[in-house]
Amino acid sequence: MLHPATGFDGAFTAPHRAAALAGRDILRAGGTAMEAMVAAAATIAVTYPHMNGIGGDGFWLVHRPGQKVTGISACGQAAGLATPEWYARHGFEKAMPTRGALAALTVPGTIGGWEKALSLVADGKRLTLDDLLSSAIHYAENGIAVTGNQSQCTADKLDGLKDVPGFAGTFLLDGAAPAAGARLCQKKLAETLKTLAVEGLSSYYTGDIARTHAAFLEETGSPLRFEDFAAYQARIVHPLQIEISHGRLMNMIPPTQGIASLMILALFDRLGVSEGEGVDHLHGLVEATKQAFIQRNAGLGDPDFMAEPAEAWLAGDRLDALAARIDMEQALPWPHEPAEGDTIWMGAADRYGNVVSFIQSVYWEFGSGLTCPETGVFFQNRGAGFSLAPGPNQLAPGKRPFHTLNPALAHLKDGRVMAYGTMGGEGQPQTQAAVFSRHVQFGQDLQAAVTAPRWLLGRTWGEETTTLKLEDRFDPALVAALKTAGHDVEMLPAFSDAVGHAGAVVLHENGLMEAATDPRADGLALVD
Repeated sequence: MLHPATGFDGAFTAPHRAAALAGRDILRAGGTAMEAMVAAAATIAVTYPHMNGIGGDGFWLVHRPGQKVTGISACGQAAGLATPEWYARHGFEKAMPTRGALAALTVPGTIGGWEKALSLVADGKRLTLDDLLSSAIHYAENGIAVTGNQSQCTADKLDGLKDVPGFAGTFLLDGAAPAAGARLCQKKLAETLKTLAVEGLSSYYTGDIARTHAAFLEETGSPLRFEDFAAYQARIVHPLQIEISHGRLMNMIPPTQGIASLMILALFDRLGVSEGEGVDHLHGLVEATKQAFIQRNAGLGDPDFMAEPAEAWLAGDRLDALAARIDMEQALPWPHEPAEGDTIWMGAADRYGNVVSFIQSVYWEFGSGLTCPETGVFFQNRGAGFSLAPGPNQLAPGKRPFHTLNPALAHLKDGRVMAYGTMGGEGQPQTQAAVFSRHVQFGQDLQAAVTAPRWLLGRTWGEETTTLKLEDRFDPALVAALKTAGHDVEMLPAFSDAVGHAGAVVLHENGLMEAATDPRADGLALVD
């Protein structure tokens, strides 16, 4: 029988064991969930580099006792030079580049988010940056044991990455993808982290690190300049939220797809499904996903450029109308243009009652691939999510691109606080819905809800087709029923990366903490 880790002094879950241990160690030392998350975010940037890094973006939801949930939007803006005309002059008139210097066009935002998160910690509890970055520095300096996941991913994507400046010298061994278990050192990244520990996190944007990055980016052909780094600020935001039968759900504002995650669960709540794991459960969530994604694709982008605020999409009458379009007997045909994504999600709870839901990403595996040899930092390709055509997501200087990233948090009616999330691009809202509905709506054990077979509508990490994909552990009768309802079903192997690396942390009113991690990743759930 599957069960979550339980305890009272601190909980942490991450898709890499070293990150979970780094977070647990900070909690054990008396640190807050916010500090533990910074330590883990730095560590996983070193130990799981194909999925995230300090050249990417991040988003936070932070629950603190007696206060409103705080959101931190740490996504960087497009370079001042980044216009459709600039890209047309560089040979890109219809679609954004996805690899190399031209794909590195948005400021990496995640470290600014770390700084904002630490500003939420009371001074009396605050640990030093030396404490928080020591684990990451250790692994960067002394080497990580390359996971099978990283080894396979590097080999699969090698053709598009090997010739990008800086990549081969940082992430290949003897010109080839490192084997699982090989030692990979990132000594330049260790020096960068040491500098941040001494000079402060803001030095990433205004200090010598920023100047080094700006010079390298300009030399290799990126539109990013020092002024773009200096102008960046992570933002404290009010998360989107909606009330459903089981409590209040919260997620990140645009340009993330957090609105889609909320819409899926709100629509499913309206369908009145009373039993989990049957055809109504899966069919209902898949059809709710379609309705949410149609709205998302039509109108989501930088909130400053959207035709209407995302909050309007959560109005009761709007959701009622969308729910009424769902046919519980027949699948809506589904042609769809999806987005890829490589990401990590982590969750934490501490003895002080704080709970954190956090997500960090470089977009595609290894992002743009562009890696600064002097700092060991590789830059995200999140700007590939821009459109060159008119619309809410059209490229413009200072604009923030569409993000698949969305950390989730819920205040349940029974007093529990639940942080949950996953990697997986298009699959993030779907996996969130699977975990939440199984655990909260249908009472499944938290670890069982994460481990149970999952599905994916459309394409995501490593997948090319837009079918409804099911892990092959589902009951064949259920698969047959979904096909009968008109779903274009494709089977995936058990425990497939394509359905994400999920996790969850739950804090009970009596102080009990639960944590679950995904067997599909290389992670760990720890509770003291």
